[in-house]
Amino acid sequence: MNHSIVITSDSTCDLGERLIAERGVVLYPLSVMLGAKTFRDGIDIVPDDIFRYFNETGDLPKTAAPSAAEYEEFFRRFTDEGKTVLHFNISSKASGSYGFAKSAAAAIGADKVFVVDSHALSTGQGLLVLKACDLRDEGKGAREIFDAVVALRDKVNTSFIPDTLLYLYKGGRCSALSYYGSKVLSVHPMIAMKEGQLYPKRKYLGSMMRCLKKYVCDLVADYPAYDRTRCFVTHSNADAELVDAAKQLVRENFDFDEIIETVAGSIITSHCGRNTLGVLFISE
Repeated sequence: MNHSIVITSDSTCDLGERLIAERGVVLYPLSVMLGAKTFRDGIDIVPDDIFRYFNETGDLPKTAAPSAAEYEEFFRRFTDEGKTVLHFNISSKASGSYGFAKSAAAAIGADKVFVVDSHALSTGQGLLVLKACDLRDEGKGAREIFDAVVALRDKVNTSFIPDTLLYLYKGGRCSALSYYGSKVLSVHPMIAMKEGQLYPKRKYLGSMMRCLKKYVCDLVADYPAYDRTRCFVTHSNADAELVDAAKQLVRENFDFDEIIETVAGSIITSHCGRNTLGVLFISE
């Protein structure tokens, strides 16, 4: 392991406490505002707080990235000890966090802090974080790891299917026509990322269970070659039978060394709502 490298990430990587601890990743929380109160993602707010707030007020929480000064203070905790930081941000097209982190890195020194625009969110971002950990553990240097993960960014399948478009509609990420049409016709879109931007890739009709089966079948067809190291089944407090079915479908249709279930944090939950589920992995 290269002990001179510290791998850090915004809390939006959704890796969960166990993986964060096991792989030695340091998280920086983004902020969630419920009315006049501000909370730190993954520290003093959980997704159930988001659902409760939305149900009571009809309003979505507001989210915010750390400032450049806050990132600089965070990075200097490690660079002042002679460490090199490799930091991962949620896609720059989804948040301003990457720009602020880059400004902080420039103030400290480009050879001391490497900032990665993941072009992803949730465990799409997390997959790149863990790939960086794998390379660090092999003894690779910071520049080598940075170049490797940047080359992988657009091979990450970041996709999910929401149970409802209400949160996306309220957040201005889908039209009123799409939202009300989805309610009437029971449409569940497959939301994917391309070049760091979310877009509706496909539309499924019927129950979430039926749509889930079609979704996994489409992933099989879209990605015949893939990195078998790991796969994430990530969800926003989805029904247990839906999560179990997703993991079973992945086991039956893919050959991953590890299938990891994680629950989306408060930042991601704020934009997609309960019962959203995605199967995420790196293609070849």
